[in-house]
Amino acid sequence: MSRVSIIGAYNTEFGAFVKKDKVTGLITDTKSYYDLLVEAGRGAIRDAGLDPADIDAVYVGSCSPGTFINQEHVAPLAAEIDPALRFKPMTRCECACASSSVAFYDGIYAIESGRYRNVLVIGVEKMNLLPTPQMTHVLACSSHWPTEGSKGWSFPMLFAAYAKGYQKHYGFSNETLENMLWTAGALCYKNGAENPLAHVRNGPASLDAIRTLTTPDANGKCKNVMIAPPLRLHDCSLVTDGAAALVITSTSKVVNKTRAVEVAGIGHSIERLPENVRPNMHELMAGKDAVAKAYREAGITAADVDFAEVHDCFTINMILSTEALGLSADGRGGYDYLDGRFTRDDRVAVNLSGGLKSKGHPVGATGASMHALAYKQLIGEPIGVAAKKADVGVVFNVGGSSVTNCVTVLKAPK
Repeated sequence: MSRVSIIGAYNTEFGAFVKKDKVTGLITDTKSYYDLLVEAGRGAIRDAGLDPADIDAVYVGSCSPGTFINQEHVAPLAAEIDPALRFKPMTRCECACASSSVAFYDGIYAIESGRYRNVLVIGVEKMNLLPTPQMTHVLACSSHWPTEGSKGWSFPMLFAAYAKGYQKHYGFSNETLENMLWTAGALCYKNGAENPLAHVRNGPASLDAIRTLTTPDANGKCKNVMIAPPLRLHDCSLVTDGAAALVITSTSKVVNKTRAVEVAGIGHSIERLPENVRPNMHELMAGKDAVAKAYREAGITAADVDFAEVHDCFTINMILSTEALGLSADGRGGYDYLDGRFTRDDRVAVNLSGGLKSKGHPVGATGASMHALAYKQLIGEPIGVAAKKADVGVVFNVGGSSVTNCVTVLKAPK
C-alpha cells in the first residue's frame, strides 16, 4: 500500500461573514460559500508549490449546503479555482461535522489505489445566513431524526446526555463537573487568542473568567446562560463560516520532503446513530475503536503523541476525546484539565489552535481545518501557538453526536 503525505494546506479566516440588520432582520452575505471554497483551494495548491494542472481530482467535504445556502451539487464549484481544473473528477462527501475528514480519507484511498497522483481536499461551510432557529433545525437533521431531531432534540441536548452519563458514572458533583468543563473551554479560549484565523480571540481564558460570567448580576441574569443542562453557552462551539483545504500525494513521489507530513495511520469508526440504543454514555466507544486502529497502523501509542487537535464541539466532548486518545485515564480527563495539563508547556498539548470553541466550527470545514493546522505545526509553520515538540500530531474529528469518528496520526518530515 502506497503511503500518503500532505504537501500543502490552507485555512481561511473563520468567522460570521454576514451583516445583520437588527431592525429588519435582513441578513446580507459578506463572504460567500463560493468565495471561501475558492480561496481555500487556491491557497492549498499554492502552498503545495503545484500548478493547478497537477491536481488529478478534488474531494469536497460539506455538511448541508442545500439547506444552509440552497446549493447542492457543490463539488463542481472547485472548477472555479482555476481553468485547469475543468474536466477533473470532483466528488462531495457528507458525514456531518466529519465531512471533510471523510473527504480527506477518500482522497487518501484514491491515491493508494494508484489512480491519482495529487488530490485536492476542501472542507467548506456557510452557516450564518440562516436565523438561529432555522440553523438549529438544519443541524438537527444530522441527528437520528425519528427519535431525536423530530422530538425537538438539539445537539447541545445530545451532548448534554454524554455529560450527564459521565457525571453519573464517575460520581462527580455538579460543581466539579462545571469546573472541569469550564477549564477545558478556557484553555481553548487562551490558545485561540493567539490564532489570527480564529472566530473568537477574546473569549474568557480562565476558569475564574467563565465563573464570573456565570454569576448572576443584580438583575438575576448571567451571560453564561444554560443551554442544555449541564451545558452552558461557553460549553458550546460557535456557528461559523469558513473553509480549509489540503493537497495530498504519494509519499514516494514527494519532491520537497521538508514540507511533507506523512499520514502514518487513520481510524474511521462508526457509532450507532440513535443515542437511545448506545450503551456506555460516559465514553466514546467508537472513538476508542478509531484511536486503536489509527495508533496500530501508525505503530505508536499515546505516549508518542506530542499534540492533538480534538473535536470540542462541546466541552464534554473535549474531555471524552482526550480520554479516548489515551492522553488521560478513563474518568480522569476532567481532573487533568483542572490540574493544568495539556497546555502549550505540557508534554502533550491539546487544541493549540483554540479548538472549535475558539477557532470556530464551520461544520463541513472542521475536519480539513484540524488537519491543515496540525500540518502547519509539523512543518514548523504554526498558525498561532506553537507546539513544544511537534514530531507526532493526532487529529480526532467527529460527526454528529460522536457517531462518525475519524482519527489521524500525522508524522513530521524526517
